[in-house]
Formats: sequence, C-alpha cells, structure tokens
Amino acid sequence: MASTLIVPTLTTLFSLLLLTPQTQAQAPAPSPSGNLNLTGILDKAGQYNTLIRLLKDTQQLTQIQSQLKSNSQGATLFAPTDNAFQNLKPGAINDLTDEQKVQLILYHVAPKYYSLSDFLTVSNPVRTQASGSEGSWGLNFTGQGNQVNVSSGVVETPINNALRQQFPLAVYQVDKVLLPLELFGARSPSSAPSPKASKTTPEKPSTAKEGGASSPSDSQKDVNGAAGRNVGLGMVVGVGLICMGVLSS
Repeated sequence: MASTLIVPTLTTLFSLLLLTPQTQAQAPAPSPSGNLNLTGILDKAGQYNTLIRLLKDTQQLTQIQSQLKSNSQGATLFAPTDNAFQNLKPGAINDLTDEQKVQLILYHVAPKYYSLSDFLTVSNPVRTQASGSEGSWGLNFTGQGNQVNVSSGVVETPINNALRQQFPLAVYQVDKVLLPLELFGARSPSSAPSPKASKTTPEKPSTAKEGGASSPSDSQKDVNGAAGRNVGLGMVVGVGLICMGVLSS
C-alpha cells in the first residue's frame, strides 16, 4: 500500500523537474532599453563633453531615454565630437535661442533605429526628431560599401564610428555638427529699396542783378555805349582846336 502511494509521487516530481526549465525559457527577457545610459555611452567614448552639456541643458537627454522605453522603433543619435563644435564659427551655438538649441539637438536624433547598412537603402530625406508635418529638418544619406555620408544641406560628413549599434539605440560619431538648413542656411539678400526719382529743378538764368556775370547782350551794350561816348568827345575836342587855330591867325 505504501509503495503504491510513493510511485505517483516520484512520477509527479520527475514531471515537474522536466517542465521547470521550459517555463523559465519562456519567460520574456527584460527590455535592454531599461538599462541604457546615453551619458555613460558618450563618457566611455570620450570627446563628447559639449554634446553631453547641450543634451542636459536642453533637457533632451531625459527625453531621449524616456522615448526609448516607450517607442518600439528605437532611436539613432548622431554625436558630434568636441572638435566638431570647436570648428564652428565663434558664437554659432551661443547666439542661438533656447528653442533653437533644442531644435539643433533634436536634429541629431532620428526617431528610429538605423544600422549603417540601413542608410544605404533609406529614402531621403530621413526624418529627425525636429521634423515637422511639412517634412523639413531632414537628413540625406549617401554611400557605398562601408562608407556612409550624411548631409544636412549645409554640411556633409562621413559617419566614422559606431559607438553603439544595437537595438533599440544606435549612436554614431560625426566629425561635423549637423547644421540644419532651416537655422544655418544662406539667407536671401533683402531687396534694396527702389531709388526715388530725383526731381530736377531747372536752373535759373543768371542775371547781372543777382551779382553774377552779365549776359553777352549786356556786355555788348556797354561796349557800344562807351565807343559812342569816345567818338562824341573826340569831335568836341577837334572842333575846339579848329576854333583856336582860326582865332590865333
């Protein structure tokens, strides 16, 4: 009687031991995005202090990590080096408003995970976190083989190094800051104001009364008058001499 009770018990235990590994294997693995530390990735690679500061100042560091937990598409960050920021014109970043700095950082983030090989087949332009409904603020990718270039319309640079290339986050080094055309594009020169038509005032003829040079007609009159007076004086002198000669004879 006792042996009859033991056999089912052993059988049951043996079945449980066989089922336990299968149950553990079916348990879902924890999401890798929960342990992602974007600052740690950049710190480990070095030469990204300016980018880290901008990510924190614009509060986009927290935003990106939060989206990784809720976004099933993942994300891709293009990380400019410290030298890339130093090579910008003086004041290029400091002259931006707080809102423009946020847009600049969002322009370096694609709301989808892309491997390097994906960039060879994407449809340009690729949307970024800064892209609006009108489709602006996009990036263009070209390349062949293992070489991929990214262009913003203002600058173009190769993607040299993958700091992380594992879903849900890819981080790629770029040696130039991706300056969006919407912020740093050449502005059309303002149209010059149309010149006003100049009004010409006809010059008044100069007259002797205004103290200017006398007209030719006036000069001629003066010459003729003086000549007439000289002739008359000569005749009077001549007549007087003739009379004096008659009286003395």
